[in-house]
Amino acid sequence: MKLRRTSAAATAAVVLALTASACGGGSDSGSNGDKITIGIKFDQPGLGLKTPDGTYAGFDVDVARYVAKELGYSEDKINFKQAPSAERENLIKNGDVKFIVASYSINDKRKKEVDFAGPYLLAHQDLLVRADDSSITKVEDLNSKKLCSVSGSTSAQNVKEKLAPKADLQQLGGYSECLTGLENKAVDALTTDDSILAGYASQKEHQGKFKLAGLRMSDENYGIGLKKGDEDLRGKINKALEKMVSDGTWDKLVKQNFGPSGYKNEPAPKIQN
Repeated sequence: MKLRRTSAAATAAVVLALTASACGGGSDSGSNGDKITIGIKFDQPGLGLKTPDGTYAGFDVDVARYVAKELGYSEDKINFKQAPSAERENLIKNGDVKFIVASYSINDKRKKEVDFAGPYLLAHQDLLVRADDSSITKVEDLNSKKLCSVSGSTSAQNVKEKLAPKADLQQLGGYSECLTGLENKAVDALTTDDSILAGYASQKEHQGKFKLAGLRMSDENYGIGLKKGDEDLRGKINKALEKMVSDGTWDKLVKQNFGPSGYKNEPAPKIQN
């Protein structure tokens, strides 16, 4: 009788362990049934910012919430995970996130590793300089300047390969570090997308210190990155983005997040189904 009880208990333990394993989120690419993990930036005002009180704000954050809701996840079921530029592909391929909404420019190199839904915003590479600096008026001027951008970003690649190969380019872990260097005159300009730069320039503590150079040096179509080959999820996200534009939410979110900086946005780009 004692042996039977022990055997039954062991069997129950095995079943319980198998059930727990099946319900775990490790193999489901950023989701565990009732919750979803989404990659965003934590240090980009206007796009993706983790505030001092632990909340998240910005256009990318709002887009992520809208899409998640259309996929069946309420706001309290979203777990936001930091997605630095250089780590985005790894986070997707390792299943650490379900998808990434983080000023993620669609390009051929990245499309070899991950898939994209969208695009949902068209930005342009530009420069942020000190307000009293008038020495940069054209792209060629950059070859004699010290520039800063973020490791793994499209902007850094553009500078090295096409725009200003002779420029002294520093690649750091985040835009906030570049901004400190710009303020301290360790670098002459911060280069990335105009949408990101506008977010920094519009912060209260930075108003009057910096300005955008106004050089549209590239077209950057922001997409939502997801696992290669997940056509079902890509289709669902694209439908959510189309609905966001058609119901007026897209315009509302653009004005809400970029309006204070005077940022001149492009119209909503056409979804690439």
